Amino acid sequence: MKKGIHPVYRPVVFRDASANYLFLTRSTAASDKTVTWEDGATYPVVDVDVSSASHPFYTGRGRILDTAGRVERFNQRYGRSSRAGQPAA
Repeated sequence: MKKGIHPVYRPVVFRDASANYLFLTRSTAASDKTVTWEDGATYPVVDVDVSSASHPFYTGRGRILDTAGRVERFNQRYGRSSRAGQPAA
């Protein structure tokens, strides 16, 4: 590898504020904010919108969409009337 062209790869804490969840991993992500971790060391912290602690796929709180009957419901609401396909009077 060439020297001086690669970003710094270091320990970084990612924080999901919506789930109050933090995890420490290695990354090249940069941040001006820092946090003191459980080991007493200070690491840069990156705020994320979604993590495995808050994403519905991982938490099991996802919405289940009813795919059966959608066409029928559409036709009931906006469907053709009994005069469909006939010219206007």
